[in-house]
Amino acid sequence: MIDLNKLTSGKQLTNLEKDILRYVVENISDIQDMGVRAVAKETFTSPASVIRLSKKLGYSGFTDMYYSLLPLVKKSEYSEGTSESLLLSQEISSLFVNCSQETMDTFIRTVLMNKEKYIFLYATGFSKIIAEYMYKKLLTLGKKAMLASGSDSVGIFENNLNDIAVMIVVSRSGETEQVYEKLKKASEAGIFTISITQESENRIAKLSDLNIQIHDSHKLDDRNLLPNLFFPGVLLSFELIIERYLNQ
Repeated sequence: MIDLNKLTSGKQLTNLEKDILRYVVENISDIQDMGVRAVAKETFTSPASVIRLSKKLGYSGFTDMYYSLLPLVKKSEYSEGTSESLLLSQEISSLFVNCSQETMDTFIRTVLMNKEKYIFLYATGFSKIIAEYMYKKLLTLGKKAMLASGSDSVGIFENNLNDIAVMIVVSRSGETEQVYEKLKKASEAGIFTISITQESENRIAKLSDLNIQIHDSHKLDDRNLLPNLFFPGVLLSFELIIERYLNQ
């Protein structure tokens, strides 16, 4: 567990504030959903006390404190719990949670066998890097493809709706708002939608026509700080589908 003394060094915290901080660190996985009032209730303090603690630690508020402490706590937990490489001990097949033959054949039929219209790929952040690889691979295979991310003009997508046969999105959390909104518009326009997400229940997976689930070993690591096979898993699943397509 993370050393609280390192967090409080040079800060004049009361014993009560130290208790709040200890509770936050020990329950970091639940803190975001709890909110200030729930944390105050669990620590028998007040919302003002929780906010005051975050200010004393140098954060702008409770949310800023949470997002700053989360990677520190997760990094500490990872370091304590790993004497051997988790990446090397992971079976490759276990990464593809639901990449069945039926799923791969649906992808092949709707994406790789499509000859008339465009395949539109959309992703943000780290997922954009993965989507760019997929985009270039599709071009290499002679497929008509387009790629966009959150920084691109919305017109790239909306002005080409009639020319898009299928939309593929990559979202590790499955909750990225920009991705969800684009997927929703595509679905409303009658475009076949494919999402690649982590295996937990999420909005993007529910909305899409086909969801490919990849194992995410650190679901709460929003900043992608810890070693994780999610993104390599996305590429491996994609290459697995390409292999099946070429063999056919």
